[in-house]
Amino acid sequence: MINIQEVLETNEMIEKENLDVRTITMGISLLNCIDTDIDRLSDKIYDRITTAAKDLVATGQAIEKEYGIPIVNKRISVTPIALIGGSACQTSDDYVKLVRALDRAAKTTGVNFIGGYSALVSKGMTKSDELLIRSIPQALAETEFVCSSVNVGSTKTGLNMDAVRMMGEVILDTAKATKDKDSIGCAKLVVFCNAPDDNPFMAGAFHGVTEADEIINVGVSGPGVMRKALESVHGADFGTLCEKVKKTAFKITRVGQLVAREASKRLGVPFGIIDLSLAPTPAIGDSIADIFEEMGLERAGAPGTTAALALLNDQVKKGGIMASSYVGGLSGAFIPVSEDRGMIRAVNDGALTLEKLEAMTCVCSVGLDMIAIPGDTKPETIAGILADEMAIGMINQKTTAARLIPVIGKDVGDTVEFGGLLGFAPVMPVNSFDCSEFIHRGGRIPAPIHSFKN
Repeated sequence: MINIQEVLETNEMIEKENLDVRTITMGISLLNCIDTDIDRLSDKIYDRITTAAKDLVATGQAIEKEYGIPIVNKRISVTPIALIGGSACQTSDDYVKLVRALDRAAKTTGVNFIGGYSALVSKGMTKSDELLIRSIPQALAETEFVCSSVNVGSTKTGLNMDAVRMMGEVILDTAKATKDKDSIGCAKLVVFCNAPDDNPFMAGAFHGVTEADEIINVGVSGPGVMRKALESVHGADFGTLCEKVKKTAFKITRVGQLVAREASKRLGVPFGIIDLSLAPTPAIGDSIADIFEEMGLERAGAPGTTAALALLNDQVKKGGIMASSYVGGLSGAFIPVSEDRGMIRAVNDGALTLEKLEAMTCVCSVGLDMIAIPGDTKPETIAGILADEMAIGMINQKTTAARLIPVIGKDVGDTVEFGGLLGFAPVMPVNSFDCSEFIHRGGRIPAPIHSFKN
């Protein structure tokens, strides 16, 4: 039973500690839309999305009003478009026609983002995959709501280094295509290793082929709540600290479970998963870095930061799994730079570097997230950073990802403003030593020995 103290406690989390449901994301399968004619395919995609998600935003708003729980975003994810467009799309321009249909559907349904302009190329690349990937710069420059992702590796298949090299080029081309908006297109483009099928968070959300026709996935956030909770165990030992994180994560997840069940029932769509990810915002007090400081670190990036993040991630998962039978997606802690005031402060103070962020990838939810780098960074250097990040995911059997933003016209020490949830970011230095010869070898890095478990 829920007692009045728990109700008051949850209300306090919402009103004073930035607790929110970050997103209700409806996953929609487009497999039944496949057609050989590009115009018919575009129409089918638009009709399928606008029919399935016609009540999504209104339902989210009704739940928000009825329960007093902020639901920041309502989003859609779809089947990776490279799988849907293979029969109809003969050029990259054909894929741009499809991305316009996605953008129109997002506008019609009123959602904040639509994800799934994606390709899954961890072992090899079809002609359709390549055409979509080549179209990404134009697609993100011409649309407002579409997010794109490319999965270039997995623990089972290894790393597709041809795709890694290509993504180094595509990221830079996307930056150039949106340079008039501080290269914001790259903020809607993520490169994955071991991408999950059920992630509700952008820019990496897509509707996996193992999913039902429609599904409701909910992403819950709460770094402000976690920091406030840890104040009550200031200076306590690690056992006490872990218990507090776990119990707080349980409470946060129960809020998400309530919203997910209600949305599923009202929309008549199966409930998929709760993604309990401590996802920060630029708001004061809603920061992962602040949690580290409450744990006893002067700044994020200080010695001990990776251990603190490992503790946080593990206890968040343990608390979440106790609160819901269906915890999935990414679930853990995001460490984006631009979306977290504490992380930005750590970068500006010199406590946090790209190399330290890469090390933290081993234990965080995702990896190098929303990292602004100089606009003149070479595509091979970008590809090398991607390769390092993907290798961590491949070897450690976890999801890793990178959202790198080479901001055209900006250099180290400059600041770039993205606005909204994306916040602002200092441009970080990258290692200038050349990796071109390594990147241009091509081919595939084989799967690690521990992947062979059949």
